[in-house]
Amino acid sequence: MNAQFKKGVLELCVLSQLVSKDKYGYELTEVISEKLSIASGTLYPILRKLKVEGYVETYLVESEFGPARKYYHLTDLGLRHQQEVVRQWKSFVEAVHDLNKEEL
Repeated sequence: MNAQFKKGVLELCVLSQLVSKDKYGYELTEVISEKLSIASGTLYPILRKLKVEGYVETYLVESEFGPARKYYHLTDLGLRHQQEVVRQWKSFVEAVHDLNKEEL
């Protein structure tokens, strides 16, 4: 898959994964990697950015199998942002599809 396509959509993928439940970083990487091949450290800069922007909050949960895990929780602002980005994404996909109809 084109690396630029992935780069442009990873933030939306992270936000969308956090809508249904809080997840820790490695868990997000595993879930997203099932559909898009990404390296293990790829999401952490995105998660930091989302935290700085107020779209996610973090909290620690002790683990039986090692150090505490940092979980990411979507804030109300983050949920609104996710919904807006999904709207923009759908509009973008529709426009690209329309521009490529002759090729499909």
